[in-house]
Amino acid sequence: MKFKNLFACLAAMSLLGAVCGDVRAQAAWPAKPITIIVPFPPGGATDVMARLFAPRIEAAIGQPVVVENKSGAGGTIGTQWVARARNDGYTLLWGTVATHGIGPNIYKKLAYDAVADFEPVVHVVDQPYVLVAHPSRNIASVADLLRQAQERPGQIPVATAGVGTAAHMLFEKFQADTGTSMLGVPYKGAGPAMADLLGGQVDLAFDVILTTAPYIAAGRLVPLAVTSADRSQTLPNVPTMAEAGVRGFVASGWNGLFAPRGTPRPIVDKINAAVNLALRSPEINQRLLSEGSIPVGGTAGDFSSFIKAEIRVWGEVARQANVSVD
Repeated sequence: MKFKNLFACLAAMSLLGAVCGDVRAQAAWPAKPITIIVPFPPGGATDVMARLFAPRIEAAIGQPVVVENKSGAGGTIGTQWVARARNDGYTLLWGTVATHGIGPNIYKKLAYDAVADFEPVVHVVDQPYVLVAHPSRNIASVADLLRQAQERPGQIPVATAGVGTAAHMLFEKFQADTGTSMLGVPYKGAGPAMADLLGGQVDLAFDVILTTAPYIAAGRLVPLAVTSADRSQTLPNVPTMAEAGVRGFVASGWNGLFAPRGTPRPIVDKINAAVNLALRSPEINQRLLSEGSIPVGGTAGDFSSFIKAEIRVWGEVARQANVSVD
């Protein structure tokens, strides 16, 4: 009986030591540099956004924050890597609508669960898209486009950044919402798609406002409508899709931070607070708005609810358009 009591005491002391050690580790976080994985190539809109926020997070938490690109397979490679990383707060994911909204609905063999494998940390920004046309096509409005699409069903070429990308899914959603049929032309990335649109090889494309605004200002592209609920401060004269007659069409290429599932809540809350602090900065706020992005922020719970809603929205689009990737 005495031995049983002794073993019970030892077990309790061991458990208490483990718990205390874990509490101390959380309290000391961060004690070393933090890595943010961007699952897309350097220089793109997602990478630029992550690198804008990294030094602000660093200043708030007092440790270096390094951005590392692990691209491939539509963002799924880097996302899977973070899903399998240690949940100690030192590896984070700069996720997007592609990794956590669209991807779960189109990849037949996705190596991660967008909900079960992650702790949503904070919804950082929304990046609305704008539908643009080449100026030689005599398409000055959504009404012009719908008229031409009815006259030439399946013939109007629309560039996309590749199958399953946000640009592609927006194109599919537009067709479904307007009852039209056009010709999707997939490219290997937004850069080549934009190059051919500017060269007149295709007629239209969806792309983020950040990328398209300079070409619109130079008269090289004609903006038809933005995909945000409200007009963009960057393109104040361009109507929303609802104003252009396509009701219910609201979507964006959002960005947000994720941690591996099981990352302690106090750590998640510290990162969330650091990003929200950056978003309240007049400098950051104004820069985002001037480039066509919308600052969001909020709680981890807010972001979790948003993710689940996005999965439902893009799941419906994927089913309607029969989009899937092996």
